[in-house]
Amino acid sequence: MLRLILAALIYNFSLTASAANDVAIFAGGCFWCMESPFDEMDGVISSTAGYTGGHTEHPNYKQISSGTTGHYEAVQIEYDSSKVSFDELLAVYWKNIDPFDADGQFCDKGPQYRAAIFTRNDEEKELANKSKASLQEKLDGKAAIVTAILPAKKFYAAEDYHQDYYLKNPIRYKYYRYRCGRDERLKQVENIINPK
Repeated sequence: MLRLILAALIYNFSLTASAANDVAIFAGGCFWCMESPFDEMDGVISSTAGYTGGHTEHPNYKQISSGTTGHYEAVQIEYDSSKVSFDELLAVYWKNIDPFDADGQFCDKGPQYRAAIFTRNDEEKELANKSKASLQEKLDGKAAIVTAILPAKKFYAAEDYHQDYYLKNPIRYKYYRYRCGRDERLKQVENIINPK
């Protein structure tokens, strides 16, 4: 009997603990490249590569790649809001995308690779708009930020082989990042926003 009571208490505690976690959804081009920066943050519990914003139910990678489903490649970040804030997640997000490209990100072009912040409530929408406006102000008219801020839609996890790709396939991942020019362009973006 004691075991049953303990099991019930542990189960209820785990439900309460997971209920305390929050979720953020960001699109920034190839979802392989968007997991790592968030996974490194204290307070981030997990990142999931997936698809959101489209009109096809239960899409797969082949459908998404066609660019016809309306979905974005995105990451869903589960985080402990007592350790890391949505604002801090936004700061990392902006440092890992090209906010000036309306056609995709880096070498990946097409609607499925566009950058967007998907907000789940008014507070997230306000914080996202404020962070975007602050970044735009820093640019002082040098460039326009085209990253969309959109209401969150259903998020579908991508196939297993896409999850934690940077950990499972580190050599292929680094080669992809290099060939796509992601890191080089991120340096250029940083110099546009914060000139030396």
